Amino acid sequence: MHYELIPAHNPGPYTGAGNNTYLLNGKSPVLIDAGTGDSRHVTGVADALIQSPSTSLTKVLVTHGHADHASGISALMTRWPEVVAAKMPWPERDDRYSVFWTPIADGDLIPAGDTTLQAVHTPGHAPDHLCFLDSTSGVLFTGDLVVGGSTVMIPASSGGDLVAYLASLQRVLSLKPTRLLPAHGPAIDDPVTLVRHYLDHRQSREDQILAAIRAGVDTVDRLVSHVYKLLDPQLIPAARESVLAHLKKLRVEERIQTDANRWTST
Repeated sequence: MHYELIPAHNPGPYTGAGNNTYLLNGKSPVLIDAGTGDSRHVTGVADALIQSPSTSLTKVLVTHGHADHASGISALMTRWPEVVAAKMPWPERDDRYSVFWTPIADGDLIPAGDTTLQAVHTPGHAPDHLCFLDSTSGVLFTGDLVVGGSTVMIPASSGGDLVAYLASLQRVLSLKPTRLLPAHGPAIDDPVTLVRHYLDHRQSREDQILAAIRAGVDTVDRLVSHVYKLLDPQLIPAARESVLAHLKKLRVEERIQTDANRWTST
């Protein structure tokens, strides 16, 4: 399988150096993730297609509906009007983009480049989140399931679900991929070590939050200050979302309860 990383040119506090999109060249050129519409990204895709037997983009596979992955679809369709835009449906989010989305379901097999990708539903960061597996090479395009060099925010107030996310990490372990290609950060050549680190990290964070609640730290803001020391102010909203995701999980498990936005141990 041949692929080329095409940067989306959208650096920022939450995107790091910017999004990675991946072009699979071959008889059926496919782009994984749409970026944000930056003209340099569209040009980068066009330049990479020159090396392909078919110089027309056939399909864009969007891992999930967050803006840094999906909002560039209009610019791509302006450049390639016949391109198919495809993703798993997220009704509350999809109508933000003025395109027709071809639906993808878990397990779908999708021709891409000179290979076939399998759609793997991995919710948690977003309800529609998909990874794409090339079963021949074992390469898994992971979207925002993992981030090279960092951890993943679970936006609990806008579709994130920590219980689902942990299950998705376990599912990826069961697939035994050989390489992970995330939408942010470098490629990951030791998937098992990274995913187990993610699982351990979430357990450690949960233990911290539960201990703080038992010690009387009872609001989201106080928990953020208690758990995240010396945090960049720009990242406080993300920390609040992650804490809230843990709180919701612990409440589902009936280990904590809430009253008037104050959290206590059961």
